[in-house]
Amino acid sequence: MRRVVVLTTGGTIASRPDGRGASRAVDGAGTLLARLAGEPGVPVEGVDVLRVGSYLLTPGDMAAIVARAHEALADPDVLGVVVTHGTDALEETAFLADLVHEDARPVVFTGAQRDASAVDTDGPRNLADAISVAAAPEAARLGALVVFDGRIYPARGTRKTHTLASAAFAAPDSGPIGLVRDGVVTLTARPVRLPGLPLGELDLDGVRVDIVPCYPGSDTVALDAVTAAGAQGVVLEATGAGNANHAVCAAVARLTAAGVVVGLSTRVHAGPVAALYGNGGGVDLIEAGAVPLGSLRPAQARILLIALLARDRDPARATRDLPLLAGVSPGPTPHPLTAHRASDHPSPVPDLT
Repeated sequence: MRRVVVLTTGGTIASRPDGRGASRAVDGAGTLLARLAGEPGVPVEGVDVLRVGSYLLTPGDMAAIVARAHEALADPDVLGVVVTHGTDALEETAFLADLVHEDARPVVFTGAQRDASAVDTDGPRNLADAISVAAAPEAARLGALVVFDGRIYPARGTRKTHTLASAAFAAPDSGPIGLVRDGVVTLTARPVRLPGLPLGELDLDGVRVDIVPCYPGSDTVALDAVTAAGAQGVVLEATGAGNANHAVCAAVARLTAAGVVVGLSTRVHAGPVAALYGNGGGVDLIEAGAVPLGSLRPAQARILLIALLARDRDPARATRDLPLLAGVSPGPTPHPLTAHRASDHPSPVPDLT
């Protein structure tokens, strides 16, 4: 039977307040599907995978969710897969799914901002929209998607941008690629797809990658602490276009020489990392061995680096492939006022097998 499979993992869409008024994920697939906004227009199969808030997930849990989505797609009668997910870490699991996704059929992530007990909960509508996208022929070959508040986003570059509003997600450097309303899917763009990493190598256990923020007056205590704790990789959440200071630059040189992979991202909402400044800025960080990650922000950059290190535990290979799979074009860094999005100019891709 041709159908959409809905994998439920918990999150606000499945949550109700307990005796203290604190929401916890309690609803399963049957309950979520029973509350759909309107008829889905296609047969739907619900499968319970997890029942937790996504702030509790580990990279290993995320990999298990992605693996379950691929198990569902092993059935040729499945039109597409929907994953209901907590919004806190949805962008990470969706990006991980996109990194290993080579099937033509979509994997669509959605959730809710208001819990299932709220009169105006947004969960049923978001789930109905996600099912419509998963079943739509137009969604073929788009990879992993995020559907929220009537908008369709590619997993890459999409992130949570509001803690409470129903329009919780955005892709600041590209915008949505389509809309869904009352079951009608309208696409306005198609994301550039990079080749996937092998799903069989998605064993993320034992790989530690930390995010370390840079800020005025920051020192190397956090960098030294995470590497002493066993981090094989670090993503710098730098200031501006990717800047820090002399102490951080010296630490990056020391760590990369020791085999720690350092990715360079930014705390700024939109725009690419750019090697513009010396004197402790991005030019010096890159010369010290940090890898610029274009428009990929720290949360998704961390997932990418974990996946690359999990492949064969080879930091040199991970360093080589990191910018390519981050979508960074080779050559000189363009000035941010004249740069096109990295997705407009796909980089040569490495042999990832």
